[in-house]
Amino acid sequence: MEFIQSNELPVPAGHYSQAVAAGGLVFLSGILPARDSVPADALFEAQCDSVFDQCEKVLRAAGCGFQDVVQCTAYLADVEYWPAFNNIYAGVFGEHKPARAVVPVPALHHGFLVEIQLVARRP
Repeated sequence: MEFIQSNELPVPAGHYSQAVAAGGLVFLSGILPARDSVPADALFEAQCDSVFDQCEKVLRAAGCGFQDVVQCTAYLADVEYWPAFNNIYAGVFGEHKPARAVVPVPALHHGFLVEIQLVARRP
């Protein structure tokens, strides 16, 4: 088991790793928008951009990219964001279509609107 920490991002404040590699897979912890650059009242699209930017940095630290993602779980603070999320997601992944779950939740930490958790295979 290998604990992954991107040198492009701050160390998590909680007792967890940004990602853990095991058995040829990389498991990214849930990633919220960056609190230092995206306020909780920022537009949904800006929050998604922040989350996917951070995901890309963690994937890169693990030797992976979005093309290696096999599963995504997205937590949205309201089901009304699903169409916008789907469009943003399609722009990030292009023709690559990992397995995915979109889970509407009543609230997310710090009042954010989106949190993403990924599983990728190491090439």
